[in-house]
Order: sequence, then C-alpha cells, then structure tokens
Amino acid sequence: MRTAILMTLMAAVLVTSAATTAAPDRDHVIVPEDYFDLIGLGGLAVSPDGKLVAHTESRWGQGKEGRKRDLWVIGRDGTDRRRLTFDNFGPGHVTWGPNSDFIWCLGREQAGRDEPPRDGSRQVWRIPVDGGDARPVTRITDGVLDFELAPDGRSLYYRTGDEHQDDDWSDLKERYGDLEYGHGVRTLHAIGRLDLESWRTEEVLPADRVIWEMSLSPDGTRMAMITTDDNELIFKEGWSRVEVLDLATGAVTALTDQQWRTDHPSPYGWLDNLAWSGDSRAVAFSISYDGFTSQIWVAEMNSEGWSLQKIARPDLVTLDGGLVWRGTGRTLCYRGESMARVRAYAVRDIKAGSHGRTELLIDGDGVVGGFAFDRRGGNLVGIIETITTANDLYAVIAPDRMERLTNVNPQVDTWILPSIQHVSWTGGDGDEVWGILELPPGYVKSDGPLPTVIELHGGPTSSTKYRLRLWIYGRALMASKGYALLSPNYHGSTGYGDTFLEKLIGRENDIEVADIAAGTRWMIEEGYADAAHIGVMGWSNGGYLTNCMIVAEPELYAAASSGAGVLDMVIQWGTEDTPGHVVNFVEGLPWEQEEHYQKASPLYGLDKVRTPTLIHVGGNDPRVPPAHSRALYRALKHYLDVPTELVVYPGEPHGLTTHENRLAKMEWDLAWFETYLRPLTPALVE
Repeated sequence: MRTAILMTLMAAVLVTSAATTAAPDRDHVIVPEDYFDLIGLGGLAVSPDGKLVAHTESRWGQGKEGRKRDLWVIGRDGTDRRRLTFDNFGPGHVTWGPNSDFIWCLGREQAGRDEPPRDGSRQVWRIPVDGGDARPVTRITDGVLDFELAPDGRSLYYRTGDEHQDDDWSDLKERYGDLEYGHGVRTLHAIGRLDLESWRTEEVLPADRVIWEMSLSPDGTRMAMITTDDNELIFKEGWSRVEVLDLATGAVTALTDQQWRTDHPSPYGWLDNLAWSGDSRAVAFSISYDGFTSQIWVAEMNSEGWSLQKIARPDLVTLDGGLVWRGTGRTLCYRGESMARVRAYAVRDIKAGSHGRTELLIDGDGVVGGFAFDRRGGNLVGIIETITTANDLYAVIAPDRMERLTNVNPQVDTWILPSIQHVSWTGGDGDEVWGILELPPGYVKSDGPLPTVIELHGGPTSSTKYRLRLWIYGRALMASKGYALLSPNYHGSTGYGDTFLEKLIGRENDIEVADIAAGTRWMIEEGYADAAHIGVMGWSNGGYLTNCMIVAEPELYAAASSGAGVLDMVIQWGTEDTPGHVVNFVEGLPWEQEEHYQKASPLYGLDKVRTPTLIHVGGNDPRVPPAHSRALYRALKHYLDVPTELVVYPGEPHGLTTHENRLAKMEWDLAWFETYLRPLTPALVE
C-alpha cells in the first residue's frame, strides 16, 4: 500500500498579503466552541468598475439561534473594509448597480411592523456603498423570492409565490384546508417588473409554473428560468426544464424537455447554475446527479432557434458549480474539483457547437469556495481556504499568484493545527483510494499508535477536501483531542475521475465498504491507529456508511456515531424528499430490484453488530427521516443488547441549524469516543 503523501501548502502559488504583520504564537488548543467563532464568507460580487468587492459574512448566534448573515464591502486593494448591514439582515442575491455606487440585494428588516417592507418579509433593498441607510425597493405582501436588476438600473424583475389549488377534490380540500395533502395544492410563481423611475409595476409572467431559478440576459431582453409544474422537490429532481422568456412578447421557449434527458445516465438530474454569456446569445447551465458525473451544457441562439452542446471537462475534474462567463466574450468559467482540491477553470471560445481549450483560472492546493469578475472580466476575486487558513478573499493576479485581501478569522492564526495529509491505499477492486488524514499537532510515528476515528463524508457524490476544516463531524477537533482521523474519499466520491465516481452505482454497501475497511487496516499497518481503539462516524450518507461498517466489520470498530443514517433502502425510497437518489444507486424501483434493495440495506445484518453506537437525527429530517434512526436504536437497545444512545434534535431538518444543537452533537461525540476509545492524555497536543 502507498505511503502517505504530505502536500506542500499552495504549491507553486505565491500568496502575498495586503497588510503583512508578524504571525502570532500558535498556543491555542482547538475546542468545540471555536467552531462558533468562525466567520463564513459568501455572496461574492465585484463592482462593475473593479474597485470594490461586496460579500456576506455569516456568524453564529447563541443558544437556539442559528447563523446570522450581513453585507460587507472592501476595496479590491484590501483597504476600506466596511459593514453595510446589521442585525441579521440576511442579504441574498448580492448585485451591483451599473454605476458601482449601490448594491441591491434581498434582505429582511425586523422592525415589528405589520406591513411590508419592515415586517420581517424578504424584500429587495438598495444600499449605498458609502455607508448610508438601506432603502426598501419592494413592498410585496409575503415578500420576494428572487430578483434581477436590469442592466441600465432603471427597472427590476422580481419573483413571487401564489398558492393554487387544482380542481380535483378542490371542494373537500378547501373545506378542510388545515389538513396536509399529498398533492393538488401548489405554490406557483409569477414574475413582475418594477419601473424604478415611475414606480409602476406590471406582470410579465403569470403564476402558471414553478420557477426555481431565473437569470436576466445582459441586454435585458430575455429571462432564463429553471421551471417545473409543481413545487414538491421531487419534481426538480427529474422533471425540471430550462426555459427562456422573451420579455417583449411574453413568449416562453423550452430549451430542454424530457426527450433531451433520454440519453442521460439517469432521468433524475438536477438543473442549476444558469449563466448568460456577455453577448446575450448563449446560456449555460449544469445538470447534476446522485451517483453520476455532473455535466455542463450551453444553449446557443442561432438562425434556427436554439442548439445545445455538452462541454467537456479535463480528466479527473468534477464540476463543483459556479458557472459564470468572463466579460463579454465566450469564455465560460467554473469551479472544478480534482484530487481533493477545488480550483477555478475557464473554457475558451464556446461557440457554434464547439469550444477551445480549458485553462486554469485559479491554481494551487487550496479550495476555491467562490469567485467573481468585474464587468469587463478583468479583475478576479476568489474565496479560498487552505490547510492553515479559513476562508478569506483573495485578489487573483494570475493563476499562480494572488493577494490576500482579508483575515476575517484572525483567531485561527493562534490555533495549534493538526497535520493534514492527502493519503492513499488499495481499496475495492484493487483501485487506489484516497483520503484526508489528520494527526495531532507534533505527532510522530515513534509516539506510537493513536486512538483513531474514521470520519465518513455524506453525499455520497461529494468528498472530503484538502483544507483546514473545523466542524461538527470531527475534523480538526478530534486531532486536537489526541486522535488520528481518516476521512476516506471512497468509491463514489467526486474529484477522482468519472469511472471512480460511477463505480458505486449498483454497488452500495459493497465497494465503498471495502474501501473504508481497507483504509482502516492501512491506518493500523502504517502504525497510526491503535487496532483496539478505532471508532467510525458520519452524517447523512456518512451515517448510512457508519451503519454499514458496524454490520460488515463488527470487530474492527470499538465505537460508532451514526448521524441521520439510512437503515433500510425501501423506507428511504418511500419517505425521503429526493427518491431518485435511491433509484439511481439501486438501479430501479423496489418492485424491480427487491434483492438489491435488501443487499444495500444494513438493517438485515444488524444481528452482527457489537459496536457501542451513538445515534443522532433531526426530528423533522425530510432527507433521511427519523424512522431509520429510531429503528436502529430499537434494534440495538431492545433486541441486541448493544450499548446505544439516541439523540433526537426536535424540529431540526437534515442539517442541525442552531448553536445549541451543534454544540450538543460535538460534545456527545467527544464523550462517547472518550468512553469507548480511551484517547491519549492532553499532554500530547500541548
């Protein structure tokens, strides 16, 4: 098996700082509360003139509060950083006005009023960049879902929702309106236009469809939309389409239909990422799948209507989102993941059914979380993470050279950091499998084997990235407590090529289980892991795989933490909000693949489990409903006499949303593993 490979931070990338200061001493041992001090960046938008950068910052509240988001602006030279909103304004769809003097965004003002715009509903606001007061632009009852500002700044288009009831059984449904119905009550969307000079409104598209996303062409004549007939999430999974609305005539043209999907790897693909070219004659979008590789498509206007082409990607690069055209030309940019890194790529000369070469836009060993250009496509800014820094803004001078503009998490500079490595071993089918290994600060092999946690990512069409990541699923925190932590990017993970990703189709609870078991044994053979004190944990698909591992390898794991994990694939297909996930991996419906559904389900092997197991689940989880976790608990507690605890977070969805619940999850995991894995003394990490 291969030895570990320690990658040099941001190799071949020169990173300079706009304000160089002496580095503080790293003397702080990471603790759970440090997670809640981290600021997250998003909403990136560069002003048209390239001089300013708008972005959002998210901070955790206390107790039952979740994240709070507000708007900031900074000069592209890293100076004059200012906060523009307060009190959890929650800015969304951050958009610059054409003259770089105002920022437009969605937001809420909680002023206790009974009518909009200051009743807490989501409205469009205009904010001067000089720090003046935010001004409400819309006053729509029940709020605005989305908006697009016209290129000349003289009008805006906004999307609203309206509940509609189908004719079938309408009398009974209206009579008993407080009941929940499986179908027939839909929220459909309309698009309105607000003239910002006369302040008159008009409807440009009636509420006759569901609009999940909309994008205005740069010339202001067309609106691209991703639509369905119903707002239930299952419709977006396989029955969504790309449409273009002619704003002058009201005509709607469908660019994709169900026939277009017939030669795709699965009928259950998600359409996203609308992006118009600068000349307004092409619109890009993505289609992503559970279990299959995401694709980039471009629809282009020609004399005969619209033509579609699929854009090729380099080998080992998986689309990670962020489609945007550069300036007024035909270069399409996107985030691409490869070997646990996320970089920015640019595809040149997309026109008339062909395209040129793909180039790196942002290179290095970091993770690009987002990027944006000015109007000309000249000034580029990215949000980037590394193995020693949390997310920050960087001005990109060249693919291999960038300047750091912010240090929004200066406390990280004092943290005693784990050693982070990208390692590989031989997994299922004899394939090379990679993962992220974290070791306690200062650890060397001569210190001896460590209590170890195997942390399994969700998805599974996702991955664990090569970056510093303190979060509630174990990374950074476990190493600070004296554990080794391995995060396998098992078969089905993104960033290791299409074949590696798609090998998991039809083989869940099989090939990836072999990968994880092999990685665990590699840790033992390499001398990192104490064979008697190894735990396994994960959330969502990671929770499902935790359930699989304690069935498949009952003697290998001394403790487990299963979060929101599937136990039975038939229950999952029948109750989750995105059942195409199950259909893709099991290659059919329950009555078509009865044996396969059972084979993929850890439920039927629970009699083998001996591992003490902590179980977490959100009380209102629509993605992996609580029935799975309750069934696992019942089996272990009442029938198998395996040490177990069930922790249900009331009202929580698939991901925990409050400070209190996320802290509880971390502290429960630490206590559970401390009890069953007996970690080393804190002296190791001081």
